[in-house]
Amino acid sequence: MANSAPRADRRLELRDILKLMVAEGLVSTVTAERVARARTRRFEHPLEQIADERLHSAKPPGKLLTLDALVEWLAGRLGVPYLHIDPLKIDLGAVTATMTNAYAERYRILPVAVDRSTLTVATGEPFVRGWADELERVLKLEVRLVFANPVDVRRYAGEFYNLARSMKKAQESSQGEFNLARNFEQLVELGRHGQLDANDRHVVHIVDWLWQYAFEQRASDIHVEPRRDVGLVRFRIDGVLHQVYAIPTLVLTAVTSRIKLLARMEIVERRRPQDGRIKTVTPDGSEVELRISTMPTAFGEKIVMRIFSPEVLVRDFTDLGFTPDDRTRWETMTGAPNGIVLVTGPTGSGKTTTLYSTLKGLATPEVNVCTIEDPIEMIEPAFNQMQVQSSIGVDFASGVRTLLRQDPDIIMVGEIRDRDTGEMAVQAALTGHLVLSTLHTNDAPSAVTRLLDLGIPAYLINSTLLGVMAQRLVRTLCPHCRRPVDAPDDAAWDALTAPLHAAKPATAMGASGCLECRMTGYFGRVGLYEIMVMTPALRRMVTREADDRAIREQAIKDGMKPLRVSGAVKVAAGVTTIEEVMKVVPLE
Repeated sequence: MANSAPRADRRLELRDILKLMVAEGLVSTVTAERVARARTRRFEHPLEQIADERLHSAKPPGKLLTLDALVEWLAGRLGVPYLHIDPLKIDLGAVTATMTNAYAERYRILPVAVDRSTLTVATGEPFVRGWADELERVLKLEVRLVFANPVDVRRYAGEFYNLARSMKKAQESSQGEFNLARNFEQLVELGRHGQLDANDRHVVHIVDWLWQYAFEQRASDIHVEPRRDVGLVRFRIDGVLHQVYAIPTLVLTAVTSRIKLLARMEIVERRRPQDGRIKTVTPDGSEVELRISTMPTAFGEKIVMRIFSPEVLVRDFTDLGFTPDDRTRWETMTGAPNGIVLVTGPTGSGKTTTLYSTLKGLATPEVNVCTIEDPIEMIEPAFNQMQVQSSIGVDFASGVRTLLRQDPDIIMVGEIRDRDTGEMAVQAALTGHLVLSTLHTNDAPSAVTRLLDLGIPAYLINSTLLGVMAQRLVRTLCPHCRRPVDAPDDAAWDALTAPLHAAKPATAMGASGCLECRMTGYFGRVGLYEIMVMTPALRRMVTREADDRAIREQAIKDGMKPLRVSGAVKVAAGVTTIEEVMKVVPLE
């Protein structure tokens, strides 16, 4: 090994890389010479200097030569393994235990995976491997090098080891009496005696890292879940949960306390669920609110943090996925002076975003918009918002009763859960107010029978209901790797578009996966909408014996586009795939 080290230990040089780029046809000789002479500022790696020039490839379609693109290209050209570092796929605790922070910084390397026989290490210098021979001797593991973005290597080395150091220090400070706590009840008692230090600087760093990392990864929810021997952290990204980190149980208790402290919850109360909220900012200065919910489980408190930003909750209808026809039908209902408009769908289907975006457009200076919510999702200055507080008798029904005395024009009721709330919403509509609310039903037509089941008389529903919109969220194809694919199968398309059987597109779109979408092929989500406007024909069908199927058939005759057809429109437009739509739309 020693004899091969001098031959292997050679760093990448700027001129050598530029020669390869010219030979490959990525840049011209003139451009390469200009970059070689440029010395605008000092860079730690030659690829960083090239990327800083923001060059476009001379090969069609002339893509921007970003640092990631350059690293991937050079890895293929040199015949070395390439890795895009995805922190979601790295066991931080395991890899940081293989070498010290000082060692990683000295050689500008980052361990990214380890098993019983192999340690995989990311580096920006694939031909410098004298340190690898040393590691193999010490660890008795085969060291596998992968070529990665040098900026990512430096950045994540700092983040991973800082987090590992905080975890270790927090765990050490949590020893003593805590190592005797093995069940939920014992942890409660220790908490009562003030043994947890939620303000420990290491715990503070762990929580801060958790939030900033979630913002960076576009997470919509953070789950902190206690298990028998460890606490799991998972992020929901584009509707799918990803495991991020495993926190030692002793540290988890302090992290939970820190979050509850900031959310103004009772720290020592671990036997009942609690709700709270935290306002913070992202690294770029954007304001973010987190809605915090705790739940007692067999092994401790589970915390879910839902992330809201003003830009997400108040968006343009086109961004939400409305077609021109959808928007016309929706604005017809919400533009009425009085009546009830309902939004239905399961939890996490975007109902709150739709309602907030709608109310934001309706909340002009001449209009008084009041809401009763449980909880308030996002503080919006244009609304007068009231929080449900069941412990003191403020529920949805009494909240609506209070709002009616506040001279409102538009009322938003977070959810119609029972007969009392439904009757108060109807009363508000009958007395000249526009009421917007949500229900949990599978589709728009079944909202009518749901109201009847709650005990709302059919004649009152007829008098007040303006329409119902059901919605779902589907993942959208990544714009960076989206490409044409074969047309959908006839049977799959017919199943999707029944009963209207829309025309099948000649081609469809798919995605192969890339760095931007974390190799999933999907990036972001968009809404599917089923909007049922109450027509005279539909009102005649609202009786005590109303039938969902008959109402649905009539609604389609009156122009309602079923959720599946809404999904088919998105598939035909190349926005998503049949598989994604079939996952979320209800069965016929």
